[in-house]
Amino acid sequence: MKALRSTPSLPVADIPAAETFLRDCLGFNVAHRGEGHVLCCREAAFVRLIRAAPDADMDDPARQLVIYIDVDDVDAFFDAYRQGLDALPKGHFRAPFDQPYGQREMHIIHGPFLFILGQPREESIQ
Repeated sequence: MKALRSTPSLPVADIPAAETFLRDCLGFNVAHRGEGHVLCCREAAFVRLIRAAPDADMDDPARQLVIYIDVDDVDAFFDAYRQGLDALPKGHFRAPFDQPYGQREMHIIHGPFLFILGQPREESIQ
């Protein structure tokens, strides 16, 4: 018996808008659509969008989550999805940059979620 993967389930007020964000800014596709949920995937990365309760306060800081997606080339992701990123509100993405802990990352905000795409910097790989 083995665990196959861990899939974040993100409660969202607007599933179609979140789906569009994942497609246009991160390159995800819909793998399955059901009543009140959508499973999106890109290679081995999965994100499940679930419909938030109608009375859910989506601005509540307790809803803030960070989703870290390991990629092989963060700069290529940035270049490939630049058009979608440019359509986001001002300040909702940060172009690739080097972190002091040896990662190269880009940051994208969508609602209460911070998506970080990252890879080890060449000099940090031993």
